[in-house]
Amino acid sequence: MTGEGLDARFGRLWGATTLSALGSGMATVAAPLYAAARSDDPLVVAAAAGAAWLPWLLFALPGGVLVDRLDRRRLMVVIDGARVVALLALGVAVLAGRAGIPLLYAVLFVANTGEIVFRSASQAMLPTIVPTARLERANGWLGGGTTVAQRMLAGPLGGFLFVLAESLPFLANAGTYALSAVLVALIGGSYRGGGDAVGAAARSVRAEIGAGFRFLIGQRLLRVMALLIGLLNLTLTAAMAVLVLLATERLGLDSVGYGLLFTSMSAGGLLGAVVGDRLIARVGATWTVRVGLLVEAGLHLALAASTSAWLVGFALFAFGVHGALWGIVFHSLRQRLTPSELRGRVGATTLFIAAGGNCVGALLGGVVAGRFGLTAPYWVGFVVALAVAVATWRVFDRAVVAAAYAGTPSRSAAAPRAVTG
Repeated sequence: MTGEGLDARFGRLWGATTLSALGSGMATVAAPLYAAARSDDPLVVAAAAGAAWLPWLLFALPGGVLVDRLDRRRLMVVIDGARVVALLALGVAVLAGRAGIPLLYAVLFVANTGEIVFRSASQAMLPTIVPTARLERANGWLGGGTTVAQRMLAGPLGGFLFVLAESLPFLANAGTYALSAVLVALIGGSYRGGGDAVGAAARSVRAEIGAGFRFLIGQRLLRVMALLIGLLNLTLTAAMAVLVLLATERLGLDSVGYGLLFTSMSAGGLLGAVVGDRLIARVGATWTVRVGLLVEAGLHLALAASTSAWLVGFALFAFGVHGALWGIVFHSLRQRLTPSELRGRVGATTLFIAAGGNCVGALLGGVVAGRFGLTAPYWVGFVVALAVAVATWRVFDRAVVAAAYAGTPSRSAAAPRAVTG
């Protein structure tokens, strides 16, 4: 990686985030399996997902304050250590046959609370260990590692381990967090935000959150992209919530075919992560964002109107590519534009907005489909995506994007010209 401007420190950060994603993914798969083995109440089983999602709404914003107040590397190590203890306790309790559903929910809650802060800290650390001109490549590598680990490997591996022994996915998750902690510790160095730590400690958490929110609102491109991600997550999650019904009733797919739809989207995400920095350098951030909005609209249109599993699979593949490219552009732009002392809070605010869209969308999809028909969430998603593409087309003007990069306080002389186009 050194020849690409990504050194051993980035390699360790990449390894830590990828291992963390793998372990979290295995636990996410195993938790509902464990709950379903002990209860046939749908509410009890579904509550496992609630225990995983709720921390994103409760702790994303205060977590960003922690990231900006403390040394980010040490914070990540402490978080991983706490998660190791929690997952080990759950794994041993399962092994002993003494783990109840409340303990499962409690550990999921702790692990996902840690995931929020860990992710915010890793994103805030990245610009201090990677040259500014290589942020797109670094974010692509991070996104690709997470895609492979969490979306491709964690599902089958977690399910396989659960079949061997119910405790194995949770114990393996503890192991991935332990390895992650070791890798982060080996990065070395101090990674404080650079602000006034004493003054920050004297201010309230609410005031600190407000400062991050005001900065995000004051940056037009970041503000628009964050709101778009929240809104489009809402329509996407609403669509995905009833995809299993669409796959079986309209596309004629069995459970394997349904799973392959997600595999197609993950494959697109991996491709986008691998080639993203080069593609963005060639076509420019402006057209990456604009075309992505059209791809989003096209996905919903395909889901609403097509009965071809092949067409829907291709649309999901294209959406996966778009999602990876959007993530690279947004993370890299935010890291360039945000001062070090605010990166944790600004990143956490965007995570909160994205998670809010996911939570509302998950509830809305079933309601809309039940009242107006199975394809209704997809038609709504198509109209919303098309409307926001039209409404924000000029926001992502080449000159506007170039001005944002030119005004960035970075460690390099200037952002690469190809990225700004």
